[in-house]
Amino acid sequence: MTENRLNTYHIMWLFVFFDLPVMTKKERHDATLFKKNLEKDGFSMMQFSVYVRHCGSYESLLVHIKRVKSFIPTAGMVSVLSVTDKQYSNIYNFRGTPSIKREKKLNKVRKEPIQLEFF
Repeated sequence: MTENRLNTYHIMWLFVFFDLPVMTKKERHDATLFKKNLEKDGFSMMQFSVYVRHCGSYESLLVHIKRVKSFIPTAGMVSVLSVTDKQYSNIYNFRGTPSIKREKKLNKVRKEPIQLEFF
């Protein structure tokens, strides 16, 4: 009996990149609904128009790609990219220092996560 082990080549990351129009009220509504649907499906915002999701297997990845396709708005551009966990481990994230004014605004918006305790 062979053991199926999770490794950095079987675990996948799914990226969704999008550029959606937001000029009219309907376009803004459609763009907001698209982002909310991504979040409901387990995606996290990496940047304003870039969302990322962990998938435990290639099969799971295919399910989430199908879901993303189901809620794409009629206008705009949406791209989906999948990478292995091994490839994702090579990512470099650089963050600049925000201005004091922007930092104060971000601190007002940020909410502390609820601490989960197990006993």
